[in-house]
Amino acid sequence: MATLTVQNIAAAGLSPVYSAAAGGGDKLKPGRTTFLHVINGDASPMTVTIATPGTVSGLAIADRDVVVGASDEQMIPVPVELYGDPADSGLASVTYSAVTSVTVAALRI
Repeated sequence: MATLTVQNIAAAGLSPVYSAAAGGGDKLKPGRTTFLHVINGDASPMTVTIATPGTVSGLAIADRDVVVGASDEQMIPVPVELYGDPADSGLASVTYSAVTSVTVAALRI
């Protein structure tokens, strides 16, 4: 698992740097205004899963699954309240159903 560097979008803008989605998944530091930009350049849809480590009254909260269509992109919010894992230094864990032609960037505004 690679840890993505969260890139800050300044008032002057940002030319984000994208990385190939890691086959074993990625991690990132979640935050109130942090999101994951996923670009699927493949001819097939894929699913992004963000692990939800918390519980409510002892019941696990379901992980977030987001489908990214073929040749499409999604911007997925990653708030710390839902996805920050205290057992993993507060990082959020992301996995992908496929990584061929998939690029990602962790961004914060």
